[in-house]
Amino acid sequence: MSRYELVVPCHFGLEAVTKREIYDLGYEISRVEDGRVTFIGDEEAICRSNIFLRTAERVLLQVGRFHATTFDELFEGIKALPWENYIPRDGKFWVKKASSIKSKLFSPSDIQSIAKKAMVERLKEVYHVSWFEEDGAPYPVRIFLLKDEVMVTLDTSGDSLHKRGYRLMTSKAPLTETLAAALILLTPWRRDRILVDPFCGSGTFPIEAAMIASGIAPGMNRSFTAEEWTNFIPKNLWYEAVEEAQEQMDTEVKVDIQGYDIDPEVVKAARENAKRAGVEHMIHFQQRAVADLSHPKKYGFIITNPPYGERLEDKEDLPQLYSEIGASYRNLDSWSMYLITSYEDTEKYIGRKADKNRKIYNGMLKTYFYQFMGPKPPKRPREQA
Repeated sequence: MSRYELVVPCHFGLEAVTKREIYDLGYEISRVEDGRVTFIGDEEAICRSNIFLRTAERVLLQVGRFHATTFDELFEGIKALPWENYIPRDGKFWVKKASSIKSKLFSPSDIQSIAKKAMVERLKEVYHVSWFEEDGAPYPVRIFLLKDEVMVTLDTSGDSLHKRGYRLMTSKAPLTETLAAALILLTPWRRDRILVDPFCGSGTFPIEAAMIASGIAPGMNRSFTAEEWTNFIPKNLWYEAVEEAQEQMDTEVKVDIQGYDIDPEVVKAARENAKRAGVEHMIHFQQRAVADLSHPKKYGFIITNPPYGERLEDKEDLPQLYSEIGASYRNLDSWSMYLITSYEDTEKYIGRKADKNRKIYNGMLKTYFYQFMGPKPPKRPREQA
């Protein structure tokens, strides 16, 4: 087995959650930066991290890092990398994306073009050919420049890892599956506690919670670009990772997870999504307004993504809506509430200051994760626990 640096982009502000997931898989973290975590792993780690990580956007294999302030330095730096270790003679390779922040080289299209030429030159010398058919497996390259430091990677995932394969129907302002999972993992919720999402939309929070509770790996029902890289990742490693994921599943686990929405069509779509995720039997979906939210049990959790009022005409409805959220929450004895929103007056209309407030970027939108803590439930006797 070889030893690679694997780079995992994640949501800004949630690096600690991704880091914990990587530790739980048994890997050594080598670097944590804004919006990404790097760890050391082998070919098996590429398969396992794609299948098991809930909060990662993708898994990138780092080919190299170097300093470049001119296009000549960029060309030579990329040409010096050992591309033949990864890309076979018939491989299809291209620079899928280049990004540049605070660097002298700032044109993505120029960076992409020069990087491709440098790769071609290197592989021509190694394979002693003047032309590549590129009719084999795909090897997409992603390049990141930050303060003139160049990081060159191969994308092992393909489609972003938030695409679990279950969400065909989305609501107006969907939360990505990776962000929903990260926010749930940021709370103390466990599968023996009640979870309610009163603005469930396409069902992302309840579905991700059910998948966490039952140990369903998020990458179980999708494919990855690196599955075709049989020149250095044996197929059996993917089969073994899926087998490991199947062994960890427990879809008979008893949970109390509920999703409500005021729109009956949205509730129907959420049910369909839950069915595709294999957790339909674990979630109770219902058409219900937040003003009607109630529950007889104690120590439950509200985890939700209420409307932000991004459209101007919706903004005037927000004071009443957030007042209703606050009133319903006050009627729930000893519950905790976690909500992500960009609405600045959230605490004012909820009627309580949050115990914690975390700034998180949902795409390009700055949002806040308000955390209203309820009391901890009394400890159960050891034999019951």
